[in-house]
Amino acid sequence: MKQPSMQRAGALLAIATLLAACSTTKLAEPDAPPPASSSTEQAEERLTAVAAERRTIETRYAEREVVCYDKFFVNNCLDEAREQQRVALLKQRAIEIEASRYLRQAKVDERDRAIAVAEAAFQKEEAALAANPPPVKAPESTALPAPRTTPAESRAARTKRLQDNAARAENSAARAAGNVAAYEARRAESIERQKEVARRVAEREAKAARRAADEAAKKAAAAQPPATTN
Repeated sequence: MKQPSMQRAGALLAIATLLAACSTTKLAEPDAPPPASSSTEQAEERLTAVAAERRTIETRYAEREVVCYDKFFVNNCLDEAREQQRVALLKQRAIEIEASRYLRQAKVDERDRAIAVAEAAFQKEEAALAANPPPVKAPESTALPAPRTTPAESRAARTKRLQDNAARAENSAARAAGNVAAYEARRAESIERQKEVARRVAEREAKAARRAADEAAKKAAAAQPPATTN
């Protein structure tokens, strides 16, 4: 009597094994792409929510593993749990990609706006200087005054007038040169300000891109499912 019982048990075990081998887990498809972010705040909130949801998915998978090891069809249960985890992680990855892309584009737009503002300010200053150039006074005439025929005029007085005329002409020329130099200095300073604004914006963008890449790499590493042993 024992031998038929053992044969039946063996047959049942063979059937169960065959059913387990023939059973396949249907691969679920991820949901449709997530809706586009409408603001920087919303995109940042989505990234925060993705990180929290990934932790929840990992916890749920670990709990499901424990349950699977108590079932008869362990492998089937584990395959189904892994598939659910995969689909859930794919959904979160899609949200992360969309939100990260929105933030990168927002930074580019911010940089372009800053450059546009600097360029507009420069053009406005250039137009103002062109419309109202600094006054340049013509040097006063250094022509010698007509000699007076008064006998009382001395040679010293004539020399003094000549020196005064020369000094006035020199001062006028110096003021004209100073006005031109001041105009050129303001123009050069405006150009340097524009370059400095563009440089600072480029540095902020580069830092943000590196930080986003590091965060994405960390999240991708964290999203890898742990290896399991059947």
